[in-house]
Amino acid sequence: MPVIVKTPLRISLFGGGTDYREYFDRKGGAVLGGTINKHIYMVHLPMSPVAQTRYRLTYSKVETIDHIDDIQHPVIREVLKDENYDIPFNLAIISDVPGGSGLGSSSSFTVGFLKLVRYLKGEMITKFDLARAAIRIESEVLQERVGVQDQFHASYGGFSLYEFNKDAVAISPIQISTTFRDSLNASLILVHTKRYRSASHILEEQIKSTREGHIDNNLEDMKSLCYEARQVLQNDPSDEALVEIGRMLSENWRIKRSLSSAISNAHLDEIFDTGMQLGAYGGKLAGAGNGGFFIFLAPQDAIRKMQATFGEERVIKAEFQDEGSHLIKAF
Repeated sequence: MPVIVKTPLRISLFGGGTDYREYFDRKGGAVLGGTINKHIYMVHLPMSPVAQTRYRLTYSKVETIDHIDDIQHPVIREVLKDENYDIPFNLAIISDVPGGSGLGSSSSFTVGFLKLVRYLKGEMITKFDLARAAIRIESEVLQERVGVQDQFHASYGGFSLYEFNKDAVAISPIQISTTFRDSLNASLILVHTKRYRSASHILEEQIKSTREGHIDNNLEDMKSLCYEARQVLQNDPSDEALVEIGRMLSENWRIKRSLSSAISNAHLDEIFDTGMQLGAYGGKLAGAGNGGFFIFLAPQDAIRKMQATFGEERVIKAEFQDEGSHLIKAF
């Protein structure tokens, strides 16, 4: 019978870049952000005993194979091997937005698939262990250049401050009223840049600079914005707070652009400048850089202007929500 796992994507508002081990092992990192109402869905069915192959995988391509080692999708292949799970199945993956958009989809995929496999094995994994297992698969097994915030966002859900040290993680939900959360959600939009990118490729220069300590001051400034933003969000639930958070987003983007020459370009600078000229409170590029979505906070008249300027198909409404990866249907 079918099993469906629903895993959220995330918006990282402040501190991205301090969640890489090359930094937080030395200095301690912090990020502030939350999961949104955009998801990856994984639909699992047992393979028919009369099927011609043991596995059928449907995502951006279709794979029909008999052996796990022949699976092309690296996360699916390595998780199955790591978990010693070899029961035939039919799996379809559907996402609300395409990958490579800066919303943490790669880690959401890993978290969701790990949760699915553990459920199929009859194991109920904690959110903390789910995040840690996803980090290990991505960083140690697949040897990808990844931070650690996305896996925790996808596992826990919600709007939180995450603090990372060499041997510990602290999670502090942001305490805001329903009224202010609704105002924040109403002002939040995503503008697609019409560029897709691979985070691992973009991060090469930034990680090297981080490891060598060349951008420690920049990362420290971005980390400080997390604590300043938490203070504003929790203590000043007003329209002025939205304006201030917007200003801080733009400041975070200004600092982030200095971390690597691969993060921005003329095309992205034009989108940001246009959004600000149209009346946004502030904004930043989501994810590693070089493409994906811009995040803007803006009043309603500015949102309408951006829809007219960029095209309604590129301006997507998003809202912060509280659920992490979870099973939504099992019979």
